[in-house]
Amino acid sequence: MENKVRLMLDDKKYLDIELYEDVAPISVKNFLKLVDAKYFDGVIFHRIIRDFMVQTGGYKMDGNNLIEAGEVETIKGEFSSNGVVNNLKHTLGVVSMARTNVKDSATSQFFICTADAPHLDGQYAAFGKVIGEESYKVLAELNQARTEFVSNAFADFPYPFITIKSIERI
Repeated sequence: MENKVRLMLDDKKYLDIELYEDVAPISVKNFLKLVDAKYFDGVIFHRIIRDFMVQTGGYKMDGNNLIEAGEVETIKGEFSSNGVVNNLKHTLGVVSMARTNVKDSATSQFFICTADAPHLDGQYAAFGKVIGEESYKVLAELNQARTEFVSNAFADFPYPFITIKSIERI
């Protein structure tokens, strides 16, 4: 089954993303549940490492204060080092679940590869891919976003803030 979503930024730019339920059913189901609940509305990109990845899904801004977007249950990590077959490679445009060092710690945070990252294959649950020329242009712009060191936890923090207006099924 194929699902598609549009990640709309607050500046009206967007990323269209194809989700691969056949590759990572738990991750896709979790992601779509959060999309349908409007969880991602107002969430910011909080980590951008140029020519590697852009990360979002966990934080919002309240004025100049960074706050957690909300509590989300953890899901099973769908990748080979966690006993799950997932052959989707971390190449440009691939969407994958972020996690801590604990293999089953993914919640709402996800990242999009802005370059090939083969060292992530088998270690993180890839579950989708950016589609369309316009979306790749926006991803290239995100990759070039200015970042600042805020703290050790937020060493590559985009500033000015990059906010997700919404993510909706298309």
